[in-house]
Amino acid sequence: MRDNHQFGRSDLPPDQLTALKKAVRWEYFTICYTVVTITVVAFVVGNSQAMRTAWIEDMLSLIPQIAFLIALPFVRRRPTVNHPYGLHRAMGVGHLVAGVALLAVGLNLAAEAVIGLLKAEHPTIGTVNLFGHTIWLGWLMVAVMTVIVVGPVFLYGPAKAKLAPVLHNKLLYADADMAKADWQTNAASIIGVLGVGIGLWWLDGAAALFISLGIIWDGIRNTKGAVVDLMDQRARTFDDKHPHPLGQMITQLIREQTWVADAAVRIRDQGQVFHVEAFVLPKKRRVAVDALDRLAQSISDLDWKVQDVVIIPFTQLPEEADAARCRPAQGD
Repeated sequence: MRDNHQFGRSDLPPDQLTALKKAVRWEYFTICYTVVTITVVAFVVGNSQAMRTAWIEDMLSLIPQIAFLIALPFVRRRPTVNHPYGLHRAMGVGHLVAGVALLAVGLNLAAEAVIGLLKAEHPTIGTVNLFGHTIWLGWLMVAVMTVIVVGPVFLYGPAKAKLAPVLHNKLLYADADMAKADWQTNAASIIGVLGVGIGLWWLDGAAALFISLGIIWDGIRNTKGAVVDLMDQRARTFDDKHPHPLGQMITQLIREQTWVADAAVRIRDQGQVFHVEAFVLPKKRRVAVDALDRLAQSISDLDWKVQDVVIIPFTQLPEEADAARCRPAQGD
């Protein structure tokens, strides 16, 4: 690891490197698990619209994992003259692609569910011969949807949720959040199938609509989060709930310098690391270059996410910069 991390940081500290390796393994595990799930559900999907919608959602759930794995080699590349900030935003682009895909397909599935309900289409679920016994296919649907929920809700969903804050990776967090909510999709599909079994045909379409609305919500949330980050909103925590506490930490560090009268910062979230512009109001008109360099190094040492640090001595602080006054810090 390099001693100076003021510019072009592309390596990771040991804890984050370990977390990243775990995240990659979980993403591969998720893809394999989901492929098996898709295959199994394909055998029992039948004429149930709820089952078909849940099946398509399983396919869509592969997008965040694939986007994460594709973006990873890009974010590891060092900055160049053509890409002076590096390629960390590849993770944000992957986040945006996943969100748009979910939104587009979710809207289409919701429209199909509404049309089916308006047309009063009565789905039929037949029987199947299994080991010499004739059973209702709906029981197999219920059994499959009950079993496959174990992976996302109890295994890789919680595991990725623990790794996301360590890596400050919003795509990984969104992937984990979607996985942990999979029980709602499975429960809805089971209700739809059982509704058909007891003669309430409209429950199947209603369940399909419920699942579609969940996909749409995931699409809206992911698209919005990716877009505002790509538009350089104020850096926030991995879950987008709070302004990132590094803003306050950096301004406090700068104000502790004997030659500084006041300070404010602008922090740009590059996808997994931050670009920091620190505006400094010096007490005197002359500032030593060595003092600026030491301050930049001190800021970069605060947190591994601080990739680039620019110190700008100024006669007044920009109004849009974060002065971080009297704000309680929130953890990442």
